[in-house]
Amino acid sequence: MIRRVVRQSKFRHVFGQAVKNDQCYDDIRVSRVTWDSAFCAVNPKFVAIIVEASGGGAFLVLPLQKTGRIDKAYPTVCGHTGPVLDIDWCPHNDHVIASGSEDCTVMVWQIPENGLTAPLSEPVVVLEGHSKRVGIVSWHPTARNVLLSAGCDNLIIIWNVGTGEALINLEDMHPDVIFSVCWSRNGSLICTACKDKKVRVIDPRKGKIIAEKDKAHEGARPMRAIFLADGNIFTTGFSRMSERQLALWNPKNMEEPISVHEMDTSNGVLLPFYDPDTNVVYLCGKGDSSIRYFEITDEAPYVHYLNTFSSKEPQRGMGYMPKRGLDVNKCEIARFYKLHERKCEPIIMTVPRKSDLFQDDLYPDTAGPDPALEAEEWFEGKNGEPILISLKHGYVPGKNRDLKVVKKNVLDNKAPKKVEEPATPQKPASPQLTRKNEVKLEELLREVKSLRDLVTLQDRRIAKLEEQVAKVAI
Repeated sequence: MIRRVVRQSKFRHVFGQAVKNDQCYDDIRVSRVTWDSAFCAVNPKFVAIIVEASGGGAFLVLPLQKTGRIDKAYPTVCGHTGPVLDIDWCPHNDHVIASGSEDCTVMVWQIPENGLTAPLSEPVVVLEGHSKRVGIVSWHPTARNVLLSAGCDNLIIIWNVGTGEALINLEDMHPDVIFSVCWSRNGSLICTACKDKKVRVIDPRKGKIIAEKDKAHEGARPMRAIFLADGNIFTTGFSRMSERQLALWNPKNMEEPISVHEMDTSNGVLLPFYDPDTNVVYLCGKGDSSIRYFEITDEAPYVHYLNTFSSKEPQRGMGYMPKRGLDVNKCEIARFYKLHERKCEPIIMTVPRKSDLFQDDLYPDTAGPDPALEAEEWFEGKNGEPILISLKHGYVPGKNRDLKVVKKNVLDNKAPKKVEEPATPQKPASPQLTRKNEVKLEELLREVKSLRDLVTLQDRRIAKLEEQVAKVAI
C-alpha cells in the first residue's frame, strides 16, 4: 500500500498578492483607538474604514473604484459623539452599515447609491440601550434587519432595526468584557469569547447557554471564537506561556478540543476570517505583517496549515470581502483590505489554474444578498438557511431598497386589521369575484402602505425644517 505523503488539497498552492500602488486607497488617517476590532468593513460596492476624527467618531465610506489619494476633505459618516469602535455592512443591503461607538450607541446608516457627496451625520436609526461603550456590532446572516450589539457593560442586545426596538437582552451571562460574538450559519445560535476565559454557545431567543468551555485558552490576552459551517467552533487565543494558539471545538462536547495548534509568541490578537464555501480560515494578527491560512477538514489533524502571505508593513486592521464581490474569472478565492497607518491596500488570494473557464469546484453556490426570513419571523422562532446563488456568470448586484424604520405605534397595529376585516364575509361569492376583491384589496393595502411611508418621510422633513427655522431664529 502506497502511503500519501502530501495531503491532497486544491488550496495548497493559494498565493496572496498585494495590488499595485495606484489601486490602493492612500492618505487615510486610520483610527488609533485601542480596541481589537478589524477597523474595516467591505462589500461588493464600498469599503468602510474607521478614521481619526476630532471631537467625535467617524468612518470613511469609499466606492471600491475610488482608489488613489483620498482628499482630506472627503466626506465622512460622522454622527457619533465618541470614537467608532466597530462597523459592519448589512449582508442583505449593500447600502446599509451599522456602527458601534464609545458614546454607548449603535447607529444604522443608509449610504447613497454613488457614495457620499457631503458629510453624513443623520443615521436612519439610533439604537440606545447600552450603558458603556459598544465594541461589537454584527448583522444576522439570514434574517432581514436583525442586528446584534455587545458592549463593555457585558450586555448583548439583539435589535429589530426595522422598528428600532431592542427585542432580546442577554444580561448576567458574561461577568466580564466580551471579546467576540459570532452568529452560526443559519443564525439560530451565537458563540462568544469573554475575558473570563470562557467560550459560550448561546441560544439567544431562549436566553440559554447551551455549552461553555472554561479556559479554552489559558493566556490572559483576548480570545476570538467563530462558528464554522458544520457547527463546530474555531477559536484563537494565547497559552499560559503567551504563545498564540488556535483550536477547534465540538459544541456538543467541549471537554477537550478536537485539535490545538501552537503558533508563535507574538502578542497581536489573531482575527479569524472564515470562508464557509471552501472551509479555509485566514488569520490576521493585529500588528503582524502576515496572513496565515488553514484548511479545516474531517481528517486528522483537522486544521491543516496551507501557507502564509507576508509583507513588510504591519497591519492596523483588516477588511474581508464577501464571496459575491470576488473576481471569479481570475480564480480569486479571497480579498483582504489591509489597513496601514496612512493607507488601505487590497490583497488578493488566488488559486493558480491554467484554464480561463469558471472553476465550479472553487466556487460552490454561496450566500446571496436575499434574506431567508423577516425579522419578525426570526424573533417568533423560525430559522432559515442562507439563500444561495451561483457565481458562474459573476455577481450582478440588484436594486437595494431603502431601509425604512417604522417606530411601533398602537394605531399602526390596529389599522391593517380594519382594512382586512371586511374581506372575510365575502367568501361565499363566486371565485372570480373573490379573486377580483382580493386584487383590489391588495392594491388598496399597497396604496395605504405607500401613503403611510410618504407621511413618515414628510414628518421627518417637517421636523428638520422646523429645526433649521429655530436655528435661524436664534
